[in-house]
Amino acid sequence: MTATRFDVLGIGNAIVDVIARTEDDFLVKHHMRKGGMQLIDETRAGGIYDAMGPAVEISGGSAANTIVGVASLGGRGAFVGKVKDDELGRVFAHDIRAAGVAFDTPPASDGPSTARCYVLVTPDGERTMNTFLGAAQDLHPRDIDAEAVAAARITYLEGYLWDPPHAKEAFLKAAKVAHEAERQVALTLSDAFCVDRYRAEFLDLIRNGTVDLVFANERELHSLYETADFDAAVGALRDDARLAVITRSEKGCLVVSREATEEVAAVPVARVVDATGAGDLFAAGFLVGLSRGADHRSSARLGALAAAEVIQHLGARPGTSLKELADQGGFPA
Repeated sequence: MTATRFDVLGIGNAIVDVIARTEDDFLVKHHMRKGGMQLIDETRAGGIYDAMGPAVEISGGSAANTIVGVASLGGRGAFVGKVKDDELGRVFAHDIRAAGVAFDTPPASDGPSTARCYVLVTPDGERTMNTFLGAAQDLHPRDIDAEAVAAARITYLEGYLWDPPHAKEAFLKAAKVAHEAERQVALTLSDAFCVDRYRAEFLDLIRNGTVDLVFANERELHSLYETADFDAAVGALRDDARLAVITRSEKGCLVVSREATEEVAAVPVARVVDATGAGDLFAAGFLVGLSRGADHRSSARLGALAAAEVIQHLGARPGTSLKELADQGGFPA
């Protein structure tokens, strides 16, 4: 086996988040489905930016957020994603490297600008996302460093990456390289509307063993199996997946394997400020635990701790050292 350089290598859309607080009527006025993610073109992106209130720009992207969480937990993380050689692209590269993540994907010299996601946060902490994928769509199989993938204990892939065709090919190449190196592959389903578009393909990835571990929230699970019956959907997932984690917000999570279903409680917080990144950071904790040999329950507890930290402030990346928080046994009383 190739020597291990990384605990987790993530592959996903390299995006800069533009985050603003808003009211529910803004979502209605602009025909946005609350809590979801929709893909938009550059014209729509400009219109939303002009209409939204004061915003904060923070490097984001689902898998990138997860890998920053891995680094904050003391893990060794790497990220593969495409930006353009423009201002936002340079911001993204600086931010992720400053967080301690290896990021060596060459930027694009031409084509669309660096991706951005307009995140509207309502008073209840729910986030509604509008994403212009831009340069992120140009991720290509040639951007996959086979040596880096083979040197990672777990390769983590985001479902959003299944939209552009070349990125899909990059996804499959990475999974093949990882398995040839006797490593694990994890997939997050990312969004219920993403599952709606690619249900059959996602099920095939799970059933044929392309992925070893699946992360889904309740909405995504219901969409995957086209049922409102939670228990029936869990049973179907147990039959299909080698290992899966279903996140349930304040209800915690279920870790589902062929042998058992374990329920792990959420870490309680005083107030949810911004739910952006909760699933991404939960995945970071679980993946770090798994990569270091922890059992499923301990890994899920680490995920719950990471998720609880990120929902207590604006933005989808840790505001404090997650490793220090975990070492202290969680949040101070």
